[in-house]
Formats: sequence, C-alpha cells, structure tokens
Amino acid sequence: MTAYQTIDDLMGKGKQKKSSKKTPARDAVQDAFSKKMHDVGLKEREIETKRFAQTVRYPHISLEKFPISQHALKVIPQVTVEETGAVCFFVNNDEFRVGAIDPTTDAVQSLFTDLEKNMRAHGALYVISEHSFKRALRMYERLPIITPVTKDIEIRAEDLEKVQADINDFRSLQGVLADANITDMVTVVLGAGLKLDASDIHIEAEETGIHVRLRLDGILQDVAQLPKEQYARFVSRIKLVSSLKINIADKPQDGRFSIKLSSGDIDVRVSTIPTVYGESIVMRLLRQDREQITLEKLGLRGRAFDVVQREILRPNGMIVTTGPTGSGKTTTLYAMMHLLNKPGVKILTLEDPVEYKMEGINQSQVDPSKEYTFAKGLRSMLRQDPDIAMVGEIRDLETAEIAVQAALTGHLILTTTHTNSASGTIPRFLSMGVKPFLLAPALNCVMAQRLVRRLCDGCKVPVDALEPARAEEVQKVLEALPSEEKEKMGAEAPVFYDAKGCEQCNGIGYKGRLGIFEVFVVEKHIEKLILSGKMSEYDIQEAIVSAGMVTMVQDGILKAIDGLTSVSEVFRVIE
Repeated sequence: MTAYQTIDDLMGKGKQKKSSKKTPARDAVQDAFSKKMHDVGLKEREIETKRFAQTVRYPHISLEKFPISQHALKVIPQVTVEETGAVCFFVNNDEFRVGAIDPTTDAVQSLFTDLEKNMRAHGALYVISEHSFKRALRMYERLPIITPVTKDIEIRAEDLEKVQADINDFRSLQGVLADANITDMVTVVLGAGLKLDASDIHIEAEETGIHVRLRLDGILQDVAQLPKEQYARFVSRIKLVSSLKINIADKPQDGRFSIKLSSGDIDVRVSTIPTVYGESIVMRLLRQDREQITLEKLGLRGRAFDVVQREILRPNGMIVTTGPTGSGKTTTLYAMMHLLNKPGVKILTLEDPVEYKMEGINQSQVDPSKEYTFAKGLRSMLRQDPDIAMVGEIRDLETAEIAVQAALTGHLILTTTHTNSASGTIPRFLSMGVKPFLLAPALNCVMAQRLVRRLCDGCKVPVDALEPARAEEVQKVLEALPSEEKEKMGAEAPVFYDAKGCEQCNGIGYKGRLGIFEVFVVEKHIEKLILSGKMSEYDIQEAIVSAGMVTMVQDGILKAIDGLTSVSEVFRVIE
C-alpha cells in the first residue's frame, strides 16, 4: 500500500462509483487513514531531525511524550521561546536541559550561555523537531504569567572587583576584552563603564571593526574594539537581557535591564538601531546609588543661587530650565525637588523616562504608544491635588497651556524646554501659541544652563597666557560683568588654568562636570515686554542683562578664574 491510495481503494471499491453519502464506518476509516498518514509524516520528520542532530553534533530528543513540568517551562519566557526556537524541557537544582530546532544559532547559544551563568547550573543542548517544539509551546497556554529569569543580569561583587583590578586605563581594557568569552565580554564592558563613571556605553559596528566608546563627562572616548566574528552573539546576549526581540535586526528597539550590586541597583537603558555594517547599541547607565546632587554641587552660586532658592519657595508659578539635550536640565530639577521634598508637600512628576527614583515623590513616566502623553498626564496629575508638579518637557501648545493654567491656579510647576539662552524661552512659549496675558503672570523665573568639564585636580596648572584672540574675547566678557561681580574679582589680573592629563583622569585632563548658568526673574519690566507682544529675544536679553544678570559665558569665565574649568572648555560649550 502506498501513501497515494484512496480510502475507496482501501475498502476495495476503487473501481466503483463513489458514494456521496457518509457513514460512521466510512468516517472511522478515513480518520484512521489520516492519523496513519500524520504518523508517517511525523516519523519521517523525526528521522530528518536525527540526521540534522548528527550533522551539528548535538544529541536528539523527542518531546512527543516527554513529561515537561511547569517549572521547566518557566525557565525561559514564552516570547523568547518563540524568537529562538528553544525551550527548556527539564530542570532541577543542579542541571537543566534545553531543546532547540537549531542549537547552532547565535540566539540559542547566547540564551544557553545566559542560563548557565544566571542559574549557576550545568546545562545541555538537544536538537528537537518542529513538532516537539510546537507541542512544548502549546503547554505555555496553561501557565500563569511568567516572569523572565533572564531580564535582570547580576554582576557579582567578585566579577566587578576583577574588572576594577585588571582595568587601569583604556589600553588595559582592550587586553581584558581580548581574553574574554561572550558572557564575560558583556560584564567587562559594563564593569569598565561603571568604574570609569561613564554615562553611556556605545557599541558601534563599522567597516573596520566593532568599536567600544564610553561617554565620559559628556565627551565620547574610543576605548576598545570587539572581535567582529563574535559581534552577532554579543548583540544577541544584550538583546536577551534587555527583553528585546532577537530575530529583529532591521528595526530600532528599546529595552532595559538592571545590574544588581550590593551598593545599589544600576538601571541600564538599551537602544539598538540598524546601521550599514550591523546593529549599533547604546547603553545608558543610571546609577540609583548616586549621591543626591544639590544646587551648590551643580555649580549654582552668587546672585543666581539666591534667585533660584527664593523662587522655588514660592507657592505657585512656573520655573523653567532651558538648554540643549544633555545640558543637565533634569538633574537641576531633581536638585530643586530635593529641597522641596518635605513632609506635608505632595510632589508629582511626569518624565520621559524616569531616570532616578526619589523617595517621597510620586513619579510617572509618559508612554506615547498608549496615548499617555505629557498633556494627558499633566491633566490627570492636577486631579491628584499636588502642591508641586514637575513636567519633564514642554513640547506643544496643549501641554504649555495646561502648565500655565496650573501655575495660575495655585501650583508650583517645574519644567524644561529647549532654547539656546534664557532670553529665548519667552519667544518659544509665544511661538507655541501661549497667550501673552497668561504667560506673563504665570512665569516666575527662567534658568539656562550648560555643562562644562571640571579640570582634574591632580594635573591642573596655571596658564602663562591665553592666545591673543581668546584673551581679547575674555577681556570683553569681564568688562561686561555686573559691578558687584567686578568688585569681588578685585584689581589683580585673573589667573586661568589648564590640565595636561594624568593617571587620575586617564590622560584626559578633566574629571567630573559642573554647570554654568544664567538666571532671570520675570519682573515688572519683563512682564510689560511680554504683554506688548512686540519684543524679540534680543530685547529680552538686553533688558535682563541691564537688570544685572550674569550670562552663561560670564559665569563660565568666573569659574575658569576659580580654577574649576578652563577657558577653552567654556567656549567649547557656548560657541
């Protein structure tokens, strides 16, 4: 009998006319035949799977009748099972077993390596057929919600200490990476970023190789290269711990994971984007154990400090910080909230994303994919009866109007926007469509800022003389200072500093950052300008400087005279 014989042939009626009438006997025979053909197909596919297992040199197993426990299924979350084609079918305290349709893929290899490290158990990989895989996958339907065990990666204290002991500079990092396997490679890169106090880790695929760069004090530094042949597995592992889709490499993805340390958790925000030579990865390191930053530590001082401290204690109104991305605006708002966070005061925040968690403050994160925008979030926040509301950024008219109305109805609003200077903030609100007669009474004060690098205390030295062109520029800045600042400087010629680099700062010459600021209060003469509707950014700048405001460049030069930064660094961020 062949697989091509019909049911009628089996019943001895191959030459008779087929009856269209169904009978129980006929249905039973047809079901039996279908099952037999299905079984024949399964056996053939299982034989093919065994041959494939011999080819790739992995053991074969059939899960058709294997008793897979719920505990085993929970080892790997369903979404990862679907992406990798791999499932855990056995686990106990000492060992685990994983079956995969193709165990040789980078995704499966990275998953298996992660499981061995995170579970600290011995594992084994098997080849399974697609039928076995589907049978295991169907069993997930009976499970409750599964918490992925691979979402959080733990860097043990001894691992981090090893990284700190072996990595003294950028050159030593390259040597450690050369000897590391994929699992250790990720640990070394993260450990180096933490030790060197990097804010971001960039892994970039280029034609010449895979480059590792760390953003230190706002500047990207080339620190090492990864083996190009191992990059696919490196990317897979990062995606696994970040809960990203492993099988998608042609679209941007965003994820996150946590590093568990005894000193406190490190939140890692991961972004991947396809490029010509492979996916580019950026990992932002958010340290939850970081010491609370105060306004003084940020570099706010003198008249600007007094103004901000006075204005944030007002019961209502709006305080706006402005500057480009990465200028420390959100950090400044956190420093303000630290001063305001007292018993009896309710503070709500709306952020994108929540970067640092603060005890005693209700923090919320916008999610545009779920239509939870700044405007909708702020409207909902105001129903929570807050005393103070922090809005991460005002981008549109709807959010701006709600914030202005809230400031006029008894709330203190802390927020940010993007302009090049403090004087550009008011025209920015008006260009959004905010009415001048509402903005003028709502706005308390505006602060613009930039971040400059601190000179390394270990290698900074006085500069003999500035370049002629730069010296002339600095002289003009100092001559335009308010009279009270000139009096503080005295009659002596100012001394400036620079640094050549040492071991303490990895040869960079800078270590750490501080802010340079300009702050003005919306007083009566500024309100009149707003209400006139005929002012420009230049008109506002002239008015606030005449009132005694120290500009950002002036604040930077004063800090350069104090030896906190260099003149070249000030003009780097201002020009």
